[in-house]
Amino acid sequence: MASPTKPSAKTSSKSAKSSNNGKSGASGLDESGAGVEIDHLELFRQMYLIRQFELACGENYSKGLIRGFLHLYIGQEATGVGALSTLRDDDYIVSHYRDHGHALARGLDVNRSMAELFGRATGTSKGKGGSMHLFDVAKRFMGGHAIVAGQLPLAAGLALAQQYNKTDGLTICFFGDGSTNQGVYHETLNLAAVWKLPVLFFLENNMYGMGSSIERVRAGGIDFYPGMATYGIPAAEVDGMDVLAVKEATELAVERIRAGEGPQFIEAKTFRFVGHSLADGQKYRGQEEVKEWEERDPVITFPAKLIQAGLVTLDQIDDVKTEVDEVVAKSVEFALQSPEPDLSEIHDDVFA
Repeated sequence: MASPTKPSAKTSSKSAKSSNNGKSGASGLDESGAGVEIDHLELFRQMYLIRQFELACGENYSKGLIRGFLHLYIGQEATGVGALSTLRDDDYIVSHYRDHGHALARGLDVNRSMAELFGRATGTSKGKGGSMHLFDVAKRFMGGHAIVAGQLPLAAGLALAQQYNKTDGLTICFFGDGSTNQGVYHETLNLAAVWKLPVLFFLENNMYGMGSSIERVRAGGIDFYPGMATYGIPAAEVDGMDVLAVKEATELAVERIRAGEGPQFIEAKTFRFVGHSLADGQKYRGQEEVKEWEERDPVITFPAKLIQAGLVTLDQIDDVKTEVDEVVAKSVEFALQSPEPDLSEIHDDVFA
Protein backbone atom coordinates (compact mmCIF):
# COMPACT_ATOMS: atom_id res chain seq x y z
CA MET A 1 0.00 0.00 0.00
CA ALA A 2 1.27 3.46 -0.88
CA SER A 3 2.74 5.69 1.80
CA PRO A 4 0.99 8.93 2.73
CA THR A 5 1.62 11.75 0.31
CA LYS A 6 3.49 14.59 1.96
CA PRO A 7 3.24 17.35 -0.63
CA SER A 8 5.20 20.55 -0.57
CA ALA A 9 3.56 23.64 -1.97
CA LYS A 10 3.55 23.39 -5.75
CA THR A 11 2.01 25.50 -8.45
CA SER A 12 0.97 25.18 -12.04
CA SER A 13 -0.64 27.79 -14.26
CA LYS A 14 -0.01 29.61 -17.51
CA SER A 15 -1.40 32.79 -16.04
CA ALA A 16 0.14 32.77 -12.56
CA LYS A 17 1.40 36.27 -11.82
CA SER A 18 3.62 35.44 -8.90
CA SER A 19 6.41 32.93 -8.51
CA ASN A 20 5.23 32.01 -5.02
CA ASN A 21 1.68 31.23 -6.07
CA GLY A 22 0.12 29.08 -3.40
CA LYS A 23 3.29 28.43 -1.43
CA SER A 24 2.66 27.60 2.17
CA GLY A 25 4.88 28.05 5.17
CA ALA A 26 3.89 24.52 6.21
CA SER A 27 4.00 25.42 9.88
CA GLY A 28 3.46 29.16 10.33
CA LEU A 29 5.99 29.10 13.17
CA ASP A 30 9.58 30.25 13.03
CA GLU A 31 12.42 28.49 14.83
CA SER A 32 12.18 30.80 17.83
CA GLY A 33 8.58 29.71 18.40
CA ALA A 34 7.15 33.11 17.53
CA GLY A 35 3.93 32.82 15.58
CA VAL A 36 2.25 35.06 13.06
CA GLU A 37 -0.86 36.96 14.09
CA ILE A 38 -3.09 33.89 14.21
CA ASP A 39 -5.42 32.68 16.92
CA HIS A 40 -3.88 29.22 17.06
CA LEU A 41 -6.07 28.10 19.94
CA GLU A 42 -9.20 28.99 17.97
CA LEU A 43 -7.99 26.96 14.99
CA PHE A 44 -7.50 23.99 17.30
CA ARG A 45 -10.89 24.56 18.91
CA GLN A 46 -12.61 24.41 15.54
CA MET A 47 -10.78 21.25 14.48
CA TYR A 48 -11.52 19.55 17.78
CA LEU A 49 -15.17 20.62 17.60
CA ILE A 50 -15.51 19.05 14.18
CA ARG A 51 -13.83 15.84 15.35
CA GLN A 52 -16.02 15.46 18.43
CA PHE A 53 -19.16 16.41 16.51
CA GLU A 54 -18.42 13.75 13.91
CA LEU A 55 -17.69 11.11 16.54
CA ALA A 56 -21.02 11.93 18.18
CA CYS A 57 -22.74 11.64 14.81
CA GLY A 58 -21.21 8.22 14.23
CA GLU A 59 -22.30 7.04 17.67
CA ASN A 60 -25.88 8.21 17.20
CA TYR A 61 -26.01 6.79 13.68
CA SER A 62 -25.16 3.38 15.13
CA LYS A 63 -28.06 3.85 17.56
CA GLY A 64 -30.47 4.51 14.70
CA LEU A 65 -31.04 8.14 15.73
CA ILE A 66 -29.44 9.48 12.54
CA ARG A 67 -30.67 7.84 9.37
CA GLY A 68 -29.81 7.70 5.71
CA PHE A 69 -26.19 8.07 4.66
CA LEU A 70 -23.59 9.65 6.91
CA HIS A 71 -20.33 10.96 5.47
CA LEU A 72 -17.89 12.00 8.19
CA TYR A 73 -15.11 14.57 7.91
CA ILE A 74 -12.78 12.80 10.35
CA GLY A 75 -9.17 13.34 9.30
CA GLN A 76 -9.83 16.32 7.02
CA GLU A 77 -10.43 18.93 9.72
CA ALA A 78 -7.29 20.97 9.00
CA THR A 79 -8.36 21.51 5.41
CA GLY A 80 -11.78 23.00 6.08
CA VAL A 81 -10.73 25.04 9.11
CA GLY A 82 -7.61 26.43 7.45
CA ALA A 83 -9.46 27.48 4.31
CA LEU A 84 -12.56 28.99 5.92
CA SER A 85 -10.57 30.95 8.50
CA THR A 86 -9.52 33.30 5.70
CA LEU A 87 -12.99 34.33 4.51
CA ARG A 88 -15.22 37.29 5.29
CA ASP A 89 -18.86 37.27 6.35
CA ASP A 90 -20.01 38.33 2.87
CA ASP A 91 -18.27 35.45 1.08
CA TYR A 92 -20.26 32.43 -0.03
CA ILE A 93 -19.43 28.80 0.76
CA VAL A 94 -20.70 25.83 -1.22
CA SER A 95 -19.85 22.31 -0.14
CA HIS A 96 -20.24 18.63 -1.00
CA TYR A 97 -22.07 15.97 0.99
CA ARG A 98 -19.20 15.62 3.49
CA ASP A 99 -20.29 19.02 4.74
CA HIS A 100 -20.46 18.93 8.54
CA GLY A 101 -16.88 20.16 8.96
CA HIS A 102 -17.35 23.11 6.64
CA ALA A 103 -20.60 24.07 8.32
CA LEU A 104 -19.06 24.13 11.79
CA ALA A 105 -15.93 25.93 10.57
CA ARG A 106 -18.19 28.59 9.08
CA GLY A 107 -19.87 29.04 12.45
CA LEU A 108 -23.23 27.34 11.94
CA ASP A 109 -25.06 26.72 15.20
CA VAL A 110 -23.90 23.41 16.67
CA ASN A 111 -27.29 22.57 18.19
CA ARG A 112 -29.24 23.23 15.00
CA SER A 113 -26.67 21.35 12.92
CA MET A 114 -26.97 18.27 15.10
CA ALA A 115 -30.77 18.57 15.10
CA GLU A 116 -30.71 18.59 11.31
CA LEU A 117 -28.85 15.30 11.26
CA PHE A 118 -31.43 13.89 13.66
CA GLY A 119 -34.18 15.04 11.26
CA ARG A 120 -35.73 17.39 13.80
CA ALA A 121 -37.78 20.54 13.16
CA THR A 122 -35.18 22.72 14.92
CA GLY A 123 -32.54 21.78 12.36
CA THR A 124 -30.89 24.16 9.91
CA SER A 125 -33.20 22.90 7.15
CA LYS A 126 -36.12 22.11 9.49
CA GLY A 127 -35.07 18.47 9.58
CA LYS A 128 -35.79 17.97 5.88
CA GLY A 129 -32.23 18.05 4.57
CA GLY A 130 -30.31 15.79 6.86
CA SER A 131 -26.61 15.07 6.85
CA MET A 132 -25.87 16.07 3.26
CA HIS A 133 -27.88 19.30 3.17
CA LEU A 134 -26.79 21.69 5.88
CA PHE A 135 -27.69 25.27 4.92
CA ASP A 136 -27.54 28.67 6.59
CA VAL A 137 -28.24 31.64 4.34
CA ALA A 138 -27.41 34.10 7.14
CA LYS A 139 -23.90 32.63 7.20
CA ARG A 140 -23.85 32.51 3.39
CA PHE A 141 -23.33 28.79 3.71
CA MET A 142 -25.17 27.59 0.64
CA GLY A 143 -25.29 23.98 1.47
CA GLY A 144 -23.90 20.59 1.21
CA HIS A 145 -25.02 18.90 -2.00
CA ALA A 146 -25.67 15.20 -2.51
CA ILE A 147 -25.30 15.26 -6.29
CA VAL A 148 -21.65 14.63 -7.11
CA ALA A 149 -20.22 17.87 -8.59
CA GLY A 150 -23.66 19.48 -8.41
CA GLN A 151 -22.27 22.31 -6.28
CA LEU A 152 -19.81 23.48 -8.95
CA PRO A 153 -22.21 25.31 -11.30
CA LEU A 154 -24.05 26.71 -8.28
CA ALA A 155 -20.78 28.21 -7.05
CA ALA A 156 -20.19 29.73 -10.48
CA GLY A 157 -23.65 31.29 -10.35
CA LEU A 158 -23.05 32.81 -6.94
CA ALA A 159 -19.70 34.18 -8.08
CA LEU A 160 -21.33 35.62 -11.20
CA ALA A 161 -23.85 37.44 -9.01
CA GLN A 162 -21.02 38.86 -6.89
CA GLN A 163 -19.23 40.01 -10.02
CA TYR A 164 -22.42 41.50 -11.50
CA ASN A 165 -23.07 43.46 -8.30
CA LYS A 166 -19.49 44.74 -8.35
CA THR A 167 -18.63 43.50 -4.88
CA ASP A 168 -15.21 42.21 -3.91
CA GLY A 169 -16.81 39.17 -2.32
CA LEU A 170 -15.97 35.67 -3.49
CA THR A 171 -17.32 32.15 -3.48
CA ILE A 172 -15.38 29.12 -2.31
CA CYS A 173 -16.45 25.77 -3.68
CA PHE A 174 -15.34 22.59 -1.92
CA PHE A 175 -15.41 19.33 -3.86
CA GLY A 176 -13.79 15.93 -3.73
CA ASP A 177 -11.64 14.08 -6.22
CA GLY A 178 -14.64 12.02 -7.32
CA SER A 179 -16.27 15.17 -8.70
CA THR A 180 -13.57 15.59 -11.31
CA ASN A 181 -14.95 12.74 -13.42
CA GLN A 182 -18.15 14.68 -14.04
CA GLY A 183 -18.46 16.76 -17.17
CA VAL A 184 -19.83 19.74 -15.24
CA TYR A 185 -16.47 19.99 -13.44
CA HIS A 186 -14.71 20.91 -16.69
CA GLU A 187 -17.59 23.04 -17.93
CA THR A 188 -17.59 25.12 -14.76
CA LEU A 189 -13.81 25.59 -14.74
CA ASN A 190 -13.88 26.73 -18.34
CA LEU A 191 -16.73 29.20 -17.87
CA ALA A 192 -15.25 30.60 -14.66
CA ALA A 193 -11.96 31.20 -16.44
CA VAL A 194 -13.60 32.81 -19.48
CA TRP A 195 -15.65 35.16 -17.31
CA LYS A 196 -12.92 35.66 -14.68
CA LEU A 197 -15.35 34.83 -11.90
CA PRO A 198 -14.39 35.49 -8.25
CA VAL A 199 -14.43 31.84 -7.25
CA LEU A 200 -11.97 29.63 -5.41
CA PHE A 201 -12.16 26.01 -6.48
CA PHE A 202 -11.00 23.97 -3.51
CA LEU A 203 -10.31 20.30 -4.17
CA GLU A 204 -10.15 18.13 -1.06
CA ASN A 205 -8.18 15.24 -2.51
CA ASN A 206 -8.43 12.43 0.03
CA MET A 207 -7.14 9.91 -2.51
CA TYR A 208 -10.32 7.82 -2.56
CA GLY A 209 -13.73 8.16 -4.12
CA MET A 210 -16.62 5.85 -3.33
CA GLY A 211 -15.05 2.39 -3.36
CA SER A 212 -11.77 2.94 -5.17
CA SER A 213 -8.56 4.93 -5.17
CA ILE A 214 -7.80 7.70 -7.66
CA GLU A 215 -4.99 5.66 -9.15
CA ARG A 216 -7.44 2.97 -10.24
CA VAL A 217 -9.95 5.28 -11.91
CA ARG A 218 -8.04 8.31 -13.20
CA ALA A 219 -5.60 8.17 -16.10
CA GLY A 220 -3.80 11.30 -14.95
CA GLY A 221 -2.75 9.99 -11.54
CA ILE A 222 -3.30 11.60 -8.14
CA ASP A 223 -2.33 15.20 -8.99
CA PHE A 224 -5.02 17.48 -10.36
CA TYR A 225 -3.55 20.97 -10.00
CA PRO A 226 -1.20 20.78 -13.03
CA GLY A 227 -4.24 20.39 -15.28
CA MET A 228 -5.47 23.87 -14.40
CA ALA A 229 -2.96 25.30 -16.85
CA THR A 230 -5.38 24.16 -19.56
CA TYR A 231 -7.88 26.72 -18.28
CA GLY A 232 -5.34 29.39 -17.41
CA ILE A 233 -6.35 29.17 -13.75
CA PRO A 234 -3.57 29.67 -11.17
CA ALA A 235 -3.32 26.50 -9.11
CA ALA A 236 -1.52 25.29 -6.02
CA GLU A 237 -1.07 22.08 -4.08
CA VAL A 238 -0.95 22.19 -0.30
CA ASP A 239 -0.62 19.76 2.59
CA GLY A 240 -4.21 19.41 3.75
CA MET A 241 -3.13 17.95 7.08
CA ASP A 242 -1.42 21.22 8.06
CA VAL A 243 -3.99 23.85 9.07
CA LEU A 244 -1.52 26.74 8.86
CA ALA A 245 -0.27 25.70 5.45
CA VAL A 246 -3.86 25.55 4.17
CA LYS A 247 -4.62 28.92 5.73
CA GLU A 248 -1.63 30.56 4.08
CA ALA A 249 -2.28 29.06 0.65
CA THR A 250 -5.92 30.13 0.83
CA GLU A 251 -5.02 33.66 1.90
CA LEU A 252 -2.84 34.05 -1.20
CA ALA A 253 -5.60 32.77 -3.48
CA VAL A 254 -8.24 34.95 -1.82
CA GLU A 255 -6.06 38.03 -2.15
CA ARG A 256 -5.72 37.46 -5.90
CA ILE A 257 -9.43 36.89 -6.37
CA ARG A 258 -10.31 40.11 -4.54
CA ALA A 259 -7.77 41.93 -6.71
CA GLY A 260 -9.80 40.93 -9.77
CA GLU A 261 -7.49 38.22 -11.07
CA GLY A 262 -10.29 35.72 -11.59
CA PRO A 263 -10.68 32.15 -10.35
CA GLN A 264 -8.04 30.28 -8.36
CA PHE A 265 -7.60 26.57 -7.65
CA ILE A 266 -6.22 24.83 -4.57
CA GLU A 267 -5.67 21.11 -4.25
CA ALA A 268 -5.28 19.97 -0.65
CA LYS A 269 -3.89 16.48 -0.18
CA THR A 270 -5.78 15.09 2.81
CA PHE A 271 -7.23 11.80 4.01
CA ARG A 272 -10.42 10.51 5.57
CA PHE A 273 -9.72 8.15 8.44
CA VAL A 274 -13.14 6.52 8.07
CA GLY A 275 -15.04 5.03 5.16
CA HIS A 276 -16.73 6.94 2.39
CA SER A 277 -19.84 6.66 4.55
CA LEU A 278 -20.56 4.60 7.63
CA ALA A 279 -22.01 1.96 5.30
CA ASP A 280 -18.58 1.56 3.67
CA GLY A 281 -16.67 -1.63 4.55
CA GLN A 282 -13.42 -0.11 3.17
CA LYS A 283 -12.39 -3.34 1.45
CA TYR A 284 -10.58 -1.32 -1.20
CA ARG A 285 -7.80 -0.09 1.11
CA GLY A 286 -5.63 -1.51 3.86
CA GLN A 287 -5.55 -0.45 7.47
CA GLU A 288 -1.78 0.01 7.25
CA GLU A 289 -2.30 3.02 5.01
CA VAL A 290 -4.92 4.46 7.33
CA LYS A 291 -2.60 4.09 10.30
CA GLU A 292 0.20 5.89 8.44
CA TRP A 293 -2.06 8.85 7.80
CA GLU A 294 -3.36 8.83 11.36
CA GLU A 295 0.18 9.58 12.50
CA ARG A 296 -0.35 12.99 10.89
CA ASP A 297 -3.73 13.56 12.53
CA PRO A 298 -4.03 17.39 12.74
CA VAL A 299 -6.17 17.22 15.88
CA ILE A 300 -3.20 15.59 17.62
CA THR A 301 -0.13 17.00 15.85
CA PHE A 302 -1.22 20.66 15.75
CA PRO A 303 -1.70 21.20 19.51
CA ALA A 304 1.50 19.25 20.16
CA LYS A 305 3.42 21.66 17.92
CA LEU A 306 1.81 24.67 19.58
CA ILE A 307 2.80 23.45 23.03
CA GLN A 308 6.33 22.69 21.87
CA ALA A 309 6.61 26.19 20.38
CA GLY A 310 5.41 27.77 23.60
CA LEU A 311 2.35 29.36 21.99
CA VAL A 312 -0.15 27.59 24.22
CA THR A 313 -0.08 25.42 27.32
CA LEU A 314 -1.37 21.92 27.89
CA ASP A 315 -3.89 23.38 30.34
CA GLN A 316 -5.25 25.65 27.63
CA ILE A 317 -5.63 22.71 25.26
CA ASP A 318 -7.38 20.69 27.95
CA ASP A 319 -9.72 23.61 28.69
CA VAL A 320 -10.70 23.78 25.03
CA LYS A 321 -11.38 20.05 24.97
CA THR A 322 -13.54 20.26 28.07
CA GLU A 323 -15.56 23.17 26.68
CA VAL A 324 -16.06 21.52 23.29
CA ASP A 325 -17.02 18.17 24.77
CA GLU A 326 -19.76 19.93 26.70
CA VAL A 327 -20.96 21.81 23.62
CA VAL A 328 -21.24 18.59 21.60
CA ALA A 329 -22.98 16.71 24.42
CA LYS A 330 -25.52 19.52 24.71
CA SER A 331 -26.11 19.48 20.96
CA VAL A 332 -27.05 15.81 21.11
CA GLU A 333 -29.40 16.48 24.01
CA PHE A 334 -30.90 19.42 22.11
CA ALA A 335 -31.53 17.20 19.09
CA LEU A 336 -33.08 14.44 21.18
CA GLN A 337 -35.47 16.89 22.84
CA SER A 338 -36.46 18.62 19.61
CA PRO A 339 -39.72 17.71 17.85
CA GLU A 340 -39.90 15.99 14.50
CA PRO A 341 -41.29 18.03 11.58
CA ASP A 342 -45.08 18.12 11.50
CA LEU A 343 -46.61 16.06 8.69
CA SER A 344 -48.65 19.09 7.66
CA GLU A 345 -45.41 20.72 6.47
CA ILE A 346 -44.45 17.89 4.12
CA HIS A 347 -44.97 20.05 1.01
CA ASP A 348 -43.58 23.27 2.48
CA ASP A 349 -40.20 24.58 1.29
CA VAL A 350 -40.32 22.37 -1.80
CA PHE A 351 -39.28 24.11 -5.00
CA ALA A 352 -39.27 22.42 -8.38
